[in-house]
Amino acid sequence: LLRIGPKEDFFHCTKCNLCLSLSLRGKHKCIENVSRQDCPICLEDIHTSRVGAHVLPCGHLLHRTCYEDMLKEGYRCPLCMHSALDMTRYWRQLDDEVAQTPMPTEYQNMMVEILCNDCNARSTVQFHLLGMKCKNCESYNTAQDGRCRLPLEEQ
Repeated sequence: LLRIGPKEDFFHCTKCNLCLSLSLRGKHKCIENVSRQDCPICLEDIHTSRVGAHVLPCGHLLHRTCYEDMLKEGYRCPLCMHSALDMTRYWRQLDDEVAQTPMPTEYQNMMVEILCNDCNARSTVQFHLLGMKCKNCESYNTAQDGRCRLPLEEQ
């Protein structure tokens, strides 16, 4: 299926089985037959849609219009929770906010296990209400994976 627009602006990725913008050649993460899935936002077929598809960095597809609507609500892929855009600037801003926001005494030495949605690494970090930063890739797109606990010397 060729998207609407001049065909010289697109190429067909045989693994994804999808026509993509030339700007994505060699720069997208291939997922076999990804276009045969429904859009996770509107649940309509992507392959036969006249609405262009947007390829997320994780390789999943959304209709372009659904992607724009998604960004009004959040920044993560609705399927795998990877960041759907480059969040580096926002993470640096969050670093500053975390540094300037002291935790209440009872939480100051609390450690927590986290799973990073961006790099899939697990790590143990200091708990903070504003967010917990992945030690591996420095993303705050993390989820608590286990209960909070005090460091060994304080238990």
